[in-house]
Amino acid sequence: MLDRIQAFIQEHALFSPTDQLLVAVSGGLDSVVLADVLHRLGVKFAVAHCHFGLRAEEADADEQFVRKLADKYEAPYFVEFFQTKKFAEQEGISTQMAARALRYEWFERTRASQGYAAIATAHHQRDTAETMLLNLTHGTGLAGLHGIRPKTGHLVRPLLAVSKPDLYDYVVENRLIWREDASNDSPVYQRNRLRLEVLPVLRDINPSLDHTMSVTAERVGAAEEIVRRYVEETAAQAQHQEPEATYLDIRLLQKTAATALVLHELLRPFGFSYLVTKDIVQSFGAEPGRRFESPTHQLVKDRDQLVITPRKLQKFGTHQLQAGQEALKIDGLHLRTELLEVTEGYEVPKGKAVAALDADVLKFPLTVRPWQEGDWFMPIGMKGKKKLSDFLIDQKVPLNLKDNVQVLVSADGKIAWVVGFRPDDRFKVTENTERVLVVKRM
Repeated sequence: MLDRIQAFIQEHALFSPTDQLLVAVSGGLDSVVLADVLHRLGVKFAVAHCHFGLRAEEADADEQFVRKLADKYEAPYFVEFFQTKKFAEQEGISTQMAARALRYEWFERTRASQGYAAIATAHHQRDTAETMLLNLTHGTGLAGLHGIRPKTGHLVRPLLAVSKPDLYDYVVENRLIWREDASNDSPVYQRNRLRLEVLPVLRDINPSLDHTMSVTAERVGAAEEIVRRYVEETAAQAQHQEPEATYLDIRLLQKTAATALVLHELLRPFGFSYLVTKDIVQSFGAEPGRRFESPTHQLVKDRDQLVITPRKLQKFGTHQLQAGQEALKIDGLHLRTELLEVTEGYEVPKGKAVAALDADVLKFPLTVRPWQEGDWFMPIGMKGKKKLSDFLIDQKVPLNLKDNVQVLVSADGKIAWVVGFRPDDRFKVTENTERVLVVKRM
């Protein structure tokens, strides 16, 4: 078994022979085997133990046992005492979830502060099978079916190559002792019910179930890598990032294989579920304006693109820009101004992010505010007026970005610039202009 584990460590480059590890040891059979195996392989390590304060005297006895185990291997010992139930209540999560969050946060903090190369945990083949089936029960994609990876960030799992019977044989052969955790037999926890009631039936059907599931996880992991690369290639072509939103080209998405799956991978960072993603795909042929929401973002199906924005876009107030003021910086908007004397050969700057306005036509103070229904202006180059709502439709501004459009207003109430779009014709630079106020959106 030692040779198998050594080969597994090398195959997956879990750590180098000179690395020092932080080993998570609960005192149970699995972690006791892990510590002994690493010791026999000559790996330098420290022992980390979590006392969750959930099992009274039993937990105290576990801590004393692990402390002595660390002494046996002459390994540095770290222990943390958690108020797990209090943390679970504060966060509104289960005790199991709280314990998991607390231990991994502490493991990483200890690893980083003490300079260890990695954190080793005692997950094995049976854990992979349990994880895959539990994820499948709850509903999952490829990420839930690849099981437990040999290495994730600073976490390494050297025992994934071996089965639970292998571990039992090892402790008998090497006369190791360990601590039993009674909570592992409690049917209250879903994983325990799966372990105690479901998996034994499946092992009657296939005695090699754990190995079979491990091989399947490896194959699914390889398929997931293929999908990941395909998604990256699709994102490079179809996804466009702007400061205020993320855009996805519908026409390119429609050409992909398994569109819903690919789109879900693109939308997962924004919190959209697979079921919502299927609805989004079905909306591709519908009229623009359909809106979808995740816990953190909203998505609008525009004409030929999907527009994704945070659900809590900054709501601007009304701000004044005084004569001579060189900058105005508010959340989400930064304007800079420059007053210039017109000289021979002066050229009006081009671009949507800048407006050149006749300073002597403007009335100060200027106001920056969100656009409102009923607003109108005279887009430069036009003599007639145009409703701002119609102008934004013409400019194909997505529904979820319209609330972010700002206007720069002269003190006489006239809109001088729809910020980031078009100045007003009444304030344009002419041959009679003597001074120009240049306003730039930074």
